[in-house]
Amino acid sequence: MKKNNVTSSPLIGGILLVTGTSIGAGMLALPVMTAFAGFFPSLLLLGVGWLFMFISSLLLLEVNLAVEGESNMISMAQHTLGPWGRMVSWAIYLLLLYSLLAAYIAGGTPLVLQVTGAALPRWIGPLPLLIIFGPFVYFGTKSVDYVNRLPMLGLVFAYLVLIIFVPQHLDRQLLTHVDMKPLLIGLPTVINAFGFHYVIPSLTTYMGRDKGQLRLAIFIGTLITFCMYALWECLILGAVPLKGDHGLLSAWVKGDMATGPLVHVLNNGGIRKAAQLFSFFALTTSFLGVALSLSDLLTDGFRIKRSSSGRLIACMLTFVPPLVFVYTYQRGFIIALQYSSVFHAISLGLLPTLMAWTLPKAYGLRSFFGRCLLVAALLFFLFVTIVGFMEAQGGLNMLIGHYTQA
Repeated sequence: MKKNNVTSSPLIGGILLVTGTSIGAGMLALPVMTAFAGFFPSLLLLGVGWLFMFISSLLLLEVNLAVEGESNMISMAQHTLGPWGRMVSWAIYLLLLYSLLAAYIAGGTPLVLQVTGAALPRWIGPLPLLIIFGPFVYFGTKSVDYVNRLPMLGLVFAYLVLIIFVPQHLDRQLLTHVDMKPLLIGLPTVINAFGFHYVIPSLTTYMGRDKGQLRLAIFIGTLITFCMYALWECLILGAVPLKGDHGLLSAWVKGDMATGPLVHVLNNGGIRKAAQLFSFFALTTSFLGVALSLSDLLTDGFRIKRSSSGRLIACMLTFVPPLVFVYTYQRGFIIALQYSSVFHAISLGLLPTLMAWTLPKAYGLRSFFGRCLLVAALLFFLFVTIVGFMEAQGGLNMLIGHYTQA
């Protein structure tokens, strides 16, 4: 007899995989991009983002279960949308990984300068992350797996330290700030923060294609992610003022992470170190996963030989373009995350919805309710894509003009 209890199934592992894939360096930008609206509007935005990303993940799961055997995002697009779907998804996936990698390299620059404490030129900042962790990407998945375990443990420890000690510094007055006009500015970043969908094919295989358990793992995993983000928003928006030399507005202008203002405002040695470590570990774990995925994608896409010289070529193609971007744009961290949010909306929202539209009647999406759900998801992610492009181009800055001009 088949057992369905939690302890006899990979449910817990699936939940942790969803949560771990979702939470990354995007968490560091979330309070900066939502600070103008305030804490309670940000909770509303998080709720909307969670709902639609949960829906799109279930749609992608249906597509994945409809394709026999093991599959990936590109092969699913090929199966449901044909050659054009494969080409579009390949291009979007490539742009997404490049923009994410650029964001993580840019985000590592101020961390390196803070940790060293030396008066180093800013151009040196992006290099240590590549020099230290690039070789692990060169040697492949196994080496990345081993080196990734230490920063994952450090990430959890630093987060626990912050949620234990920061609350005593909260200012309730800061949490009462409400301004609905700039709410749209944070929408693309929220969508980015709930992006875990690329792990669904692996999750399907890992959990034996058990639809009920897969849906439960996705629901609980994304709900845990939502709760962690909500608590994180409360800690940052309740402790760091919007205005001032080290406020969140200043971080937005400079393109910095939320932990920088937190360190300056609280001026506590223990919290400062925990915040720096949390930022570093979040960036490191995200950097390793994205760099490995991008290297594998380039190797397969360009049919690069898996020799020592081939791996070197793949690493050069992986790291040089985002490095050039980082040296070109001062606000590299925020800008790269904004563009990655656009690609997230397309690859994890629009494409799964379009793929699900082609499924046969057996999957229940051709009913009136199913079609309404697909249309709603399609319109929402199209809206997010437009908002993301406008935000990245500065088209939404007028919504916060009364803050930036003050």
